[in-house]
Amino acid sequence: MSSPTKSDRRWSALALIVTAQFMVILDVAIVNVALPSIKSDLNFSQTNLQWVVSAYAIMFGGALLLGGRLADLLGRRRLFMAGLALFAASSLLCGLAWSESSLIAFRAVQGLGGALLAPAALSLLMTRFAEGRDRNLALGIYGAASGSGAAVGVLLGGVLTSYLSWSWIFFINVPVGIAAIALAPLLLQESRADVAERHFDFPGAASITAGLMLLVYAMTRATSDGWGSGSTLALLAGAAALVLAFVAIELRSPSPLLPLRIFRSRTLSAANAAMAIVGAVAFSEFFVLTLYLQDVLHYSAVMSGAAFAGFALSVVVLSNVAQVIVGRFGVRPTLTAGLLLSAISVAWLTRLPVDGHYFWNLFPAFVLGGAGMGLSFVPVTIASLTGVERSDAGVASGLINTSRQIGGAIGIAAVSAVAASSTSNYVHAHSVAATSGVALDHGFQTALYALTGLLIIGALIAVTFVRSATAPSTQAVPVDGELVALDEAA
Repeated sequence: MSSPTKSDRRWSALALIVTAQFMVILDVAIVNVALPSIKSDLNFSQTNLQWVVSAYAIMFGGALLLGGRLADLLGRRRLFMAGLALFAASSLLCGLAWSESSLIAFRAVQGLGGALLAPAALSLLMTRFAEGRDRNLALGIYGAASGSGAAVGVLLGGVLTSYLSWSWIFFINVPVGIAAIALAPLLLQESRADVAERHFDFPGAASITAGLMLLVYAMTRATSDGWGSGSTLALLAGAAALVLAFVAIELRSPSPLLPLRIFRSRTLSAANAAMAIVGAVAFSEFFVLTLYLQDVLHYSAVMSGAAFAGFALSVVVLSNVAQVIVGRFGVRPTLTAGLLLSAISVAWLTRLPVDGHYFWNLFPAFVLGGAGMGLSFVPVTIASLTGVERSDAGVASGLINTSRQIGGAIGIAAVSAVAASSTSNYVHAHSVAATSGVALDHGFQTALYALTGLLIIGALIAVTFVRSATAPSTQAVPVDGELVALDEAA
């Protein structure tokens, strides 16, 4: 049994891991409300402005599996610190950017830093906490950071942009990153996969990284070129070919980047599908609602950010309660309830009027949506890691992060296309301006209907395929010189 000092260090290590994860998720959303200022200061064209968000998403989503396997083979703490260093340095460069191309390039490097950091952080949590009550509690705190990061990002982005400048949405990462790098050797022990041979699957890494990046790029281009355009279809076909090549490589590789055996777990597979849906809805909902607040209700950047405070607080509270609910009722009921609560929240928002009132039309749905997200993130993460071998901790962590990020990228692209198409149809049918509040509102409502349907599908996946395991038995095994109780895989 661990001494109190070592036990305390586990929770201090968790605080460090959660801070790093929060910073990475925060940066997905923090730039949204700053885009108008960035456009003005750096003379961005309207078509290139989306790349401030997309460059980060493409590198982050595309390289997560690579980061997860590198963490397993080279050392999780080592990759955690390398990711932090790259993320902090690129954040500094983003704040100092002098042109369109420089900011886009630095955002891509920042995404790569996040892709190295995020799976290493989650796999460090896995190796420090045994399956069961302690891990569920740790994942509750981790889920609060992941779930609230996007909401707090919108809030913090509005405050920093309004009272300082857009550069500070990036500069704020630098001292946090430096402090985390300094604390990592003191609080985190090195761990890596316990394998006899440390071969790296270069063909697999190249094919899946290129395939996922191409997929996110295709989705991004689809919003401007159209889903049926030749360029979009060619990019999607190329992405599909690379992913299929990756599967073929993994089936033959003696040391695969992503051991396909982990998909034998129906719960793990369903959890990743559910996480893709949660990511799609979370990123898309914040995107749509930010536009609604600014373009329809004419909120300022700081007002738009402050509007999400209720959402963020609800996520934090329910994420920490979720681990207790999971312990009592199981993963499947908790996840299903969370997805259904989110569906009710988004369904409420489909009624948003042009002259909407915050406390009547938005606030109740925000609180309910935050509760649903808090009750979804924790059980879906637990389900995605249940029964995973320690040697696969990094790649399983990379996989669940990839599911969320790719789901988010696809979700934003699809929802943008749905909203734009619906707005265009309304304009032609009613002879109003495309920028009118009523036309934009109609498009946003249609997009929210699509998200409601997606959440219902997620709830059906959870209730059908996710297994609620009974309390596992544990056995003590040495981990990095300490005796840690590891649950037997069910």
